[in-house]
Amino acid sequence: MKHGREAKPRSNQKGFNRRQFLTSMGASGALLAAGTRAPAAATKHHDGMVQAGDMTRINLLINGHRHSLLVEPRWSLLYVLREKLGFTGTKEGCGRGECGACTVLIDGVPRYSCLTLAVEVEGSEITTVEGLMKGEELGPVQQAFLEHDAYQCGYCTPGQIMAVEGLLRANHDPSAADIRTGVSGNLCRCGAYTHIFNAAQKAARLKGGKK
Repeated sequence: MKHGREAKPRSNQKGFNRRQFLTSMGASGALLAAGTRAPAAATKHHDGMVQAGDMTRINLLINGHRHSLLVEPRWSLLYVLREKLGFTGTKEGCGRGECGACTVLIDGVPRYSCLTLAVEVEGSEITTVEGLMKGEELGPVQQAFLEHDAYQCGYCTPGQIMAVEGLLRANHDPSAADIRTGVSGNLCRCGAYTHIFNAAQKAARLKGGKK
């Protein structure tokens, strides 16, 4: 393309001239027509950009066992647990960190697995609701939830249990206020909160060797 004086805007001209406008519109149309080719072209200009479909190998320590697998860096821990490793006790509720159904422990601390990338937790200790059992024997928190009927539909229950488990690992003798705070990030659409609070108190006694 020749660049004559006609192609250059005058120094006192504001904005686009007609030629520049049509040229820019043509370039935009070409990008739209290119469809999925546009991101690929952009990648060439930005070193390190990760594209969908790129895989990386990670090693996860889950319930005391190591798992080596290929993941996309964008995959959430929730997706990897459920869809790639079969830990279906962890539930997907809202998928955006509002309900707590997907709560797991990461290094003993309750976290929403839907908001956590799998690649983030390599090297951490991950505990799901399945990891609280000893063979077929329920853990203390699970047993307390069963005894106090701390569920109705049961969908939020795994996340509630993990929230209580995390609380009791940090505080062996929580007050009623501590319990309410500890499970405040977990929603129960059935409204079984009184039963959940009672179960948490029972679980604290069971963990302390009391009945």
